[in-house]
Amino acid sequence: MLTFIFRRLLLAIPTLVLISLIIFLLLDLAPGDPLADQPLSIPPEVRQKMRDALGLDSPAYVRYLLWAKQFFWVEPLYFIDWAIGTNFSDGLQRIVSWQFRAPVFDIIVQRVPQTLWVVGLAYLVGVMIALPIGIISAYKQYSWFDQVGTFVSMIGFSVPPFFSGVLMIVFFAIMLPWFPSIYDTTLVVHDFESFGQQVRQMTLPVMVLALQTTAQLSRFMRASMLDNLNHDYVRTARAKGMTEKVVLLVHVLRNSMIPVVTVIALGIPSIFGGAIITEQIFKVNGLGQLLITAIYANDLPMVQTLAFIFAVLIVLCNLIADVLYGLLDPRIRYD
Repeated sequence: MLTFIFRRLLLAIPTLVLISLIIFLLLDLAPGDPLADQPLSIPPEVRQKMRDALGLDSPAYVRYLLWAKQFFWVEPLYFIDWAIGTNFSDGLQRIVSWQFRAPVFDIIVQRVPQTLWVVGLAYLVGVMIALPIGIISAYKQYSWFDQVGTFVSMIGFSVPPFFSGVLMIVFFAIMLPWFPSIYDTTLVVHDFESFGQQVRQMTLPVMVLALQTTAQLSRFMRASMLDNLNHDYVRTARAKGMTEKVVLLVHVLRNSMIPVVTVIALGIPSIFGGAIITEQIFKVNGLGQLLITAIYANDLPMVQTLAFIFAVLIVLCNLIADVLYGLLDPRIRYD
């Protein structure tokens, strides 16, 4: 197993380098000027100095190598200095956001808690609800529970979040003023009352996102369970006198989780990516909203860094899914 993980990590290095190059070239070729929002009264020579300060007139390969050096070398050194109190990064230039005039990673670290509170909790709730629904729907196929689960899944698949989010606001924030429609990112949880306010303002965005996750995973879980329920080993286990609970939760569930693990693992990067549409609707000051504002402002360092972080998470989650395959299925060996 360790040999397999080491090989995959080595293979991930050229993969991530190629991904970073593709991301940089796509953003570099995209239309737009970071100085387009500056006043027209700025003299041409001052505007040119601003372009030189941002490095916009440098060749593409120079800007890419500078960003790669900052991402893979300077930022890790800065993190080490922050963690253990050293000064390895003194005098080194970090990745700076053109829009905020501040280090990109400092802004990302400020937005991560909001995204994890809302999107992370919604994903966890969606997984915890979807797996039991999928298991029961498969075991009681065509029952009323299965029919209701199928109907809810169809709604989750069919209704886009920009519609379901607005619908939630209309019903539960306007007609029934139970929950706030705007997420207050300045709220600090310090007592039971503020914790209750945090729960109330998280309810609507979490419900919208959890509906999508539940709809997707419950259908995968149901299909995988139905496929395994018809195998010979299930009939053999029942013939040996095992109870339905043991057959279902020990034998069938373990094999059924193998394809579902892939879906769950690949959905983890979306947590850190943020729910762009939902965060815009409920004004959650997370990474999704940060990405949108950076795109609008032509903030290439911010967009490039966020996109590459998402790519790294996808590669790592693929590795985690492969490792979990070996834990769930004893027949899979990597050494």
